[in-house]
Amino acid sequence: MAKVGRMKLGSQGLEVSQQGLGCMGMSAFYGPPKPEPDMISLIHHAVQSGVTFLDTSDVYGPHTNEILLGKALKGGIREKVELATKFGATYSEGKFVVRGDPAYVRAACEGSLKRLDIDCIDLYYQHRIDTSVPVEVTIGELKKLVEEGKIKYIGLSEASASTIRRAHAVHPITAVQLEWSLWSRDVEEDIIPTCRELGIGIVAYSPLGRGFLSSGSKLIENLPEGDYRKNMPRFQPENLEANKTIFERVNEMAAKKGCTPSQLALAWVHHQGNDVCPIPGTTKVENFNQNIGALSVKLTPQEMAELESFAAADAVKGDRYGNDIATWKTSDTPPLSSWKAV
Repeated sequence: MAKVGRMKLGSQGLEVSQQGLGCMGMSAFYGPPKPEPDMISLIHHAVQSGVTFLDTSDVYGPHTNEILLGKALKGGIREKVELATKFGATYSEGKFVVRGDPAYVRAACEGSLKRLDIDCIDLYYQHRIDTSVPVEVTIGELKKLVEEGKIKYIGLSEASASTIRRAHAVHPITAVQLEWSLWSRDVEEDIIPTCRELGIGIVAYSPLGRGFLSSGSKLIENLPEGDYRKNMPRFQPENLEANKTIFERVNEMAAKKGCTPSQLALAWVHHQGNDVCPIPGTTKVENFNQNIGALSVKLTPQEMAELESFAAADAVKGDRYGNDIATWKTSDTPPLSSWKAV
């Protein structure tokens, strides 16, 4: 099995495995929750294989994914992992609501600590940016949580370049989590260069295009009831036809390279730089093993360019999310001078 190395994430001292494990699909959004014993043994297998950077959020379930991880980390596993969770994305009466006010930040952190049954969160992300609260106010509260020893490092998810700069001025940001894959490249223009300028690590979620770059349109045919991907713009029939071609080309190139399409797509993310950690999610041991196999796939600059040509921006049809979900494009917050503490 491929050896999973270590990497520095950001410039504050956090070290993680070169590839992480996204745990969301074990409990939420991608069909019914998976059997708990199977998921715990998958997490244990990941840690034994060297994948020690585990990613969850309080909104996965909600709460059930954190509880699952809490159980999986018992028996000496906690000391071996770097645990990331998130706050700020909530569902209220079926609507997506984002919160970043100080009282909420603190309550969310306490809730996560309890569910995970730990004393300190290694990396705590603001999952989505609350555009009614200056980002300096949210980060100010997170800074207090660092000082109190409840969290070690601060991260942002789906934040614009200007929001990242403002946050980093209050307390160093260790990592920014963003969707980055062969067919989601809009972060390359502004956000990636900003992270690099400030020494912030980059955590790529959905590096396999939510499974599409692993199995193409077969993925959609096999999705269970209640799988959130069924509603995503890229997977709608009018867009799927064009997007199928991207997968077919990746698949052809993978066959020539002697690897799977998912390994090729993941290797492309790994080749973006040693400050990038992809966190593919899976619920199957064989897919997990395949994902770490991507670490041994080597790509030349010509192969990188060829891969990128398959999924040029105008070739990918449909947005990443529907209009109901906040992204970095809508993440600018009011100036600090406008804030009146309640």
